[in-house]
Amino acid sequence: MDTPTVWLFCGVFLLLTAATVGLRSLLKYTDYGVDPAIIETFRPRIRTWWMLFGLLACASFSPLATVFLFFFLSVTILREYITLTPKSPADHQTLFVIYLLFTPLQFALVGINPDWFLQNTGFTPYQVFSLLLPGYVFLILPGMMAISGDPKRFLERTAKLQLGLIVCVYSLSYVPALLTLDLPKTCPTLEPAPATALNLNLEETVIAMLGGNNGQAVEEHDIASLEEADLTDSPLFRLVPIIDGKHFQLLLFFVLIVQLSDVFQYLWSRASRRYVVAGQINSTRTWEGLLGSMLTTALLGVALWYFTPFPYWWQAGLAAMLVAFMGFLGSMTMSAIKRDRGVGSYGALIPGHSSFLDRIDSLCFAAPVFYHFVWYFAA
Repeated sequence: MDTPTVWLFCGVFLLLTAATVGLRSLLKYTDYGVDPAIIETFRPRIRTWWMLFGLLACASFSPLATVFLFFFLSVTILREYITLTPKSPADHQTLFVIYLLFTPLQFALVGINPDWFLQNTGFTPYQVFSLLLPGYVFLILPGMMAISGDPKRFLERTAKLQLGLIVCVYSLSYVPALLTLDLPKTCPTLEPAPATALNLNLEETVIAMLGGNNGQAVEEHDIASLEEADLTDSPLFRLVPIIDGKHFQLLLFFVLIVQLSDVFQYLWSRASRRYVVAGQINSTRTWEGLLGSMLTTALLGVALWYFTPFPYWWQAGLAAMLVAFMGFLGSMTMSAIKRDRGVGSYGALIPGHSSFLDRIDSLCFAAPVFYHFVWYFAA
């Protein structure tokens, strides 16, 4: 990690520390008018944020570790989602293929070096992983479920699995995909040299290998043999994506913006509950909260512009505003599913915690939009 990345991590650490200390201080003043509902709302959130921050800090030392982290989160939230939604014993074979083939394949394509993949296949990983699930798996899954021989609630079961794959696997995979974007001026030393310079360096290398500039002639077959040598040891052809601190700054910027936009929505909604968006879906979400969150998150994005690859400050603010809006849609969508199933949470992986899907539903919905926004304006 470079210096700006370290500073960003330290800032997030101090922010979480202040939130933890502030929450514990509020516990002492519940008898003086402090609403206990606020404390109970933020207590599991802060615990989850500490866990997510710790995992991101550990994963920041390796792009493969980051991909594996989000693969683990994807499998976890997909399990929570499938456990809650209706299914048939005949779907077990299909679920087995989803867990052991399609989900690992999606993240494997995300975590591969785009240059190596393009060199060996003629396609970019984005051309494959962006179409794998919505283009091909969506056609395979209904067929597999039909072969299982159970027609009962077939459409409902199929739609349930497809929505789960889109939200829990496909959309979340765009978060580690941020590490594979070709960000400007991030790896200047790895840019390929011009062909003429490459030929001159090649000839000089052969001369040096044969004894230096001592006037000896260099045979043509010696240069030709070196040109045909295996160059896959070059960093450009490694399987691991070539990244630097700017990529992790972008990743941490995105995660931080998503989580804080959710907090802003809650606080602005509590400040004004006059216009509730959909009371039967989520009584705590208001139009004032959405608007206030989008504006506040945009200001935060502008303040953190330095840690983004955007050339202009307004692009960072617009990206943050879009993230806040998509996070709102994600929270509302997953709340609608919970109300439909008559539960208040997608389950508890750890006693005393909300589920991971409750905490990163906004992340899932905002990731593809943020990825394409960065790709268009900054990559």
